[in-house]
Amino acid sequence: MQYHMTTTSSNAKTGPIPVTTTSRASCPDSCPFRNQGCYAESGPLRLHWDKVTQGRRGGSLQDLTAAIRRLPRRGLWRHNQAGDLPGTGDHIDRSELRAITRANKGRRGFTYTHKPPAFGDNLACIKEANDGGFTANVSAEREDTADKLRAAGLPVVLTVSGSESRRTWQTAAGNTVVACPAQYRDEVTCATCQLCANRTRKSVVAFTLHGTGKAKAEKAREALK
Repeated sequence: MQYHMTTTSSNAKTGPIPVTTTSRASCPDSCPFRNQGCYAESGPLRLHWDKVTQGRRGGSLQDLTAAIRRLPRRGLWRHNQAGDLPGTGDHIDRSELRAITRANKGRRGFTYTHKPPAFGDNLACIKEANDGGFTANVSAEREDTADKLRAAGLPVVLTVSGSESRRTWQTAAGNTVVACPAQYRDEVTCATCQLCANRTRKSVVAFTLHGTGKAKAEKAREALK
């Protein structure tokens, strides 16, 4: 697995925080957006991701954890602007995730994963990371799935249609869904919002589909109903 850290992101929505990229092999086979409109598969991010995947940028897990430890105490950083948790396909490599969690101690790292919690010991791995202070948000594409993940005690994000205009609503199980503020307020970034970095929050954060592959992603999401 290849890892790369950008110490200051130039992404307008992320804001100027450190972000990482992990090689494509980390992406789960079960992700509905794999080769189906993933936002990371276009533009400059795709070119960068290609180079990380090919080994032309970045380095080993040890290089990554060393870079994390050099971050300021209490510093906010995002793991995986592209890529997923360590481990090939649907599998989470527990030892590598533990290494990232340990390196993050005293810092405020957060990430998102499409690795299926029901696969192998993934659920235990994700819970362990969150308990260790590294916020791993689990991605869902359906509200009923989000409700089940919340019931399991996990921080959850929900992918919704690009046409969704609601800012907040309730799921059938009574969970509050909050639209990502950075997607509809120009002055808000991950650096200023920090909602997704809060692993103990009660709300589900919703992200509308975006990017040049949005139409394809919409079809992939609809197919899940």
